[in-house]
Amino acid sequence: MPDPARPAAPYARYRTEVRDEWIDYNGHLHDAGYAIVLSEANEVLLAHLGLSEGYRADTGRAMFTAESHIRYLAAANRGDVIEAASLLVSADAKRIRIHTLLSRDGVPVATGEYLYLHVDVAAGGVTAMPADRRAAVDALLAAHASLDRPAHLGLGVGAPRPS
Repeated sequence: MPDPARPAAPYARYRTEVRDEWIDYNGHLHDAGYAIVLSEANEVLLAHLGLSEGYRADTGRAMFTAESHIRYLAAANRGDVIEAASLLVSADAKRIRIHTLLSRDGVPVATGEYLYLHVDVAAGGVTAMPADRRAAVDALLAAHASLDRPAHLGLGVGAPRPS
């Protein structure tokens, strides 16, 4: 349960250095590199919720990416250290929505918005999370409820940038 005396903050436990194999011919982090970093950051959050690799191995269930939207804001270069701050935007029994901001030295470089579905692999379909996992999701959702939502959330490709 969130501590009411402690202010809510995005989940920020992922940090990485831009690797050589992620650099494009312009000398910057290429578009797929941003996707890798966002995916890794989200995986750290999913592990915190008990919904990652170990969960799949133990239960045959996993979170599957159903939709994503990346906004590229600034270049990142080889060796830059990128940090992620993730916000659990919404959740229900079968899905969670995460917004992640990537930054280097406090400068935003990209955002990613992701919709994950809870899938029972053996049954081949979307199913409700078990109560213990849902409780962890609900606790983080409650902790993030008071945080500001980015103006671009849910706008999609080509939407005018918010002022």
